[in-house]
Amino acid sequence: MSVVNPDIGVLLVNVTLLALLFFVAIAIARLRSLFAIVMLTGAYSLISAMWFVAVDAVDVAFTEAAVGAGVSTVLMLGAMLLTARTARVEPNWKRLGPLAVCLVTGAVLIYATIDLPAFGDADSAANSHVGAMYLQRTAAEIDIPNVVTAVLASYRGFDTLGETAVVFAAGLAVSLLLGFGERSLSASHKPARANLKGVLVPSNKSDHHVVLRVVAKVLIPIVMIYALYVHFHGELSAGGGFQAGTIFAVAIVLYSLLFGITAALDAFPVIWARSIAAFGVLLYAGVGFWALMNGGNYLDYDFVLPPDDPDYGPEDANTWSQHVGIILIELGVLFAVAGSLISIFYAFAGRAPEIRDEDW
Repeated sequence: MSVVNPDIGVLLVNVTLLALLFFVAIAIARLRSLFAIVMLTGAYSLISAMWFVAVDAVDVAFTEAAVGAGVSTVLMLGAMLLTARTARVEPNWKRLGPLAVCLVTGAVLIYATIDLPAFGDADSAANSHVGAMYLQRTAAEIDIPNVVTAVLASYRGFDTLGETAVVFAAGLAVSLLLGFGERSLSASHKPARANLKGVLVPSNKSDHHVVLRVVAKVLIPIVMIYALYVHFHGELSAGGGFQAGTIFAVAIVLYSLLFGITAALDAFPVIWARSIAAFGVLLYAGVGFWALMNGGNYLDYDFVLPPDDPDYGPEDANTWSQHVGIILIELGVLFAVAGSLISIFYAFAGRAPEIRDEDW
């Protein structure tokens, strides 16, 4: 019996996934329905995540699936409620400019790949210099299996703090531009109406979603627990604060889509979202200041739990202190990302008094 060359199998998977991405991109460019475009962009992100898994970038795939296929899709659905449902038809000659820009940009990117090292080249800059150093030093200095988490949370902790601050600033900027969502409370609370038996029934009640709502009541707590699992398991496998925060935000958004924006604002007020987002950034930055107070450098996790030793210095490895520091700053990332994304969704969806079936 013949054995299939594994390299050929990987090549076929990569070609198939890239071909799917190409066809989905063409479909997005040709469609006029915004709802269909949003759904296809979510499918594009999901296929991209599958391709990242095929090239052994599991952490990137996890982030793409959670952010690109998950929360970005529902945020665009919320934004879609503030505009028309169908894109305006433009004359063909007006499409030539964007087409030329895409072709030129694509040609430049393809030309730039000529100077890139071969895939998996051990002599490339990423693998032979700083990347090799991270792989060699992580086991002794941090002692966690997931090197990606060690790099993002410890060795490159300043970069991750900046990214967390950017996410928080984005949520704050959108909320300041569109509002924080409270305006929908007065618009969505419609007076109750009486049915044939004289019993008052809320006017925005939708009985034909009862199955979805019953399932959601079971599913949403599981999603939130899974977010915590992704956070605390990030040291051992793919995951971390960014993915966990996104998953937690998706649970709140799912509740809003099924039970209404008013119910979501009652269950998880927007002040909570703003508060945990700000607290997440303060927690991350506070870990750095705590290390400074203990005699170390800013965000030097070896000094988060320093031993009672006057001769203790940066050269003394303290892996347990590293673990505590990483968990704390990842918890800050979880709070900042979840609060910011929920605030952004409230800012978009909160401007519509009620999300009706015909709005989709």
